[in-house]
Amino acid sequence: MTPVPLIDAIFLVGERRGRPLHVGGLQLFEPPADAGPDFTRQQYRDALAHAPAPLFRRRPVRSLGGVGPWTWADDDDLDLEYHVRHSALPHPGGIRELLTLVSRLHGTMLDRNRPLWESHVIEGLDDGRLAIYSKVHHALIDGTGAMRWLLRSLSTDPDARGMAPPWSLPARPPSESSTDDDEPSGGLLSSVTGSVADEVSSLGRSFGQASSTAVRAVRQSLEDRATALPYQAPRSMLNQPITGARRFAAQSWPLERIRAVGRDTGAKVNDVVLAMTAGALRRYLLDHDALPERPLIAAVPVSLRGGDAPGRGNAVGVVLCNLGTHLADPMARLELVHCSMRDAKNELADLEPAAVLLLSALSFGPVAFGPLFRFRPLRRPAFNLVVSNVPGPSEPRYYNGARLDGMYPASVPYDGQALNVTVTSHDGQLSFGLTGCRRRVPSLQRLLDHLEASLTELEEAA
Repeated sequence: MTPVPLIDAIFLVGERRGRPLHVGGLQLFEPPADAGPDFTRQQYRDALAHAPAPLFRRRPVRSLGGVGPWTWADDDDLDLEYHVRHSALPHPGGIRELLTLVSRLHGTMLDRNRPLWESHVIEGLDDGRLAIYSKVHHALIDGTGAMRWLLRSLSTDPDARGMAPPWSLPARPPSESSTDDDEPSGGLLSSVTGSVADEVSSLGRSFGQASSTAVRAVRQSLEDRATALPYQAPRSMLNQPITGARRFAAQSWPLERIRAVGRDTGAKVNDVVLAMTAGALRRYLLDHDALPERPLIAAVPVSLRGGDAPGRGNAVGVVLCNLGTHLADPMARLELVHCSMRDAKNELADLEPAAVLLLSALSFGPVAFGPLFRFRPLRRPAFNLVVSNVPGPSEPRYYNGARLDGMYPASVPYDGQALNVTVTSHDGQLSFGLTGCRRRVPSLQRLLDHLEASLTELEEAA
């Protein structure tokens, strides 16, 4: 048995039926020209011929007879047909029916008596495309790691066949993954590596550094309205206790549209994505007569993974961004977002990864541990929602000849955080995946229209 690292164990301890803590993704594939009517079923059958990699054979076990720390145990009786499933959409087989199915699948908990992952091969789309929805527990892998694993299963060669599914690929050692061009960027900071003892030692060395940085950040916040600190976030309709049922909405935009706004304004692509999200949230909250007077604050994860192998659990920090939702002018919102992210990055630039984790815990700790307390005042969120950006491949990718046509992330709403926005790029497209509590975020799909309206007003203003 292998001990579960503390950061990963938090996702096991904090999970409840109303708070499933897995990440997921939906991919759409255009079958090759020579594909027959049985193409999707054949992909399912071929997948079952591959054995899962060691990471995907792990299941969580409490040591010391169920009262000790969590450990990973290998499942010697893994039932592959339980984890890899074949589904078909009801008529008419449109995107609406697909997203309804993914919403339902994403809202069910993973069985802890088995390895914590599932993959669903879905046919029945009226346009003939193949869909694959997969989910894996956040304790096993984070979003960036899951993206890396997916990309390794895809090829740039449309003629490649006999390819293995992502869950059958072994982890790469850091020496191999650190220079791969086919994997997304490691983020703002360097990799978190080393043994548990090394991490504890690093935390000790970094505590003073993190503390002094926090003090500087507080002082700076009094002088600069762009700086966002924990607990500045206003209460909103998005910050309520959540249920386990989910709604999932997804749509893609040409990446060039976002880049053009960035070129015209001097902002980074991620700044434009955040400003686009801010404008959409402002419109959505106005629709529900629920826009707070103070600006919403977004938690923006930053990868600490760097060249680390993709199977090393969670390696992520968090910065806070002022979304400027109180501002009606789209350019003023973009400028505020740009300044807020610039200041946050500058604060973290010279820190060791362990110090970043300490500062991130100040923001994210109440979200993770709040549900363990009975009293609501102890569960006040430090921010209003999570907005993640996970880079994907810049060129076309194929799986057994099928061209990857769409890639949409499905992430984790937390208790008190009813909406998660995750964005990924792929072959000139920028794809938004919106995951919300079915009860707390009504008409979630309207946010897609608001995202388009927000991008259009940024283009017109720029």
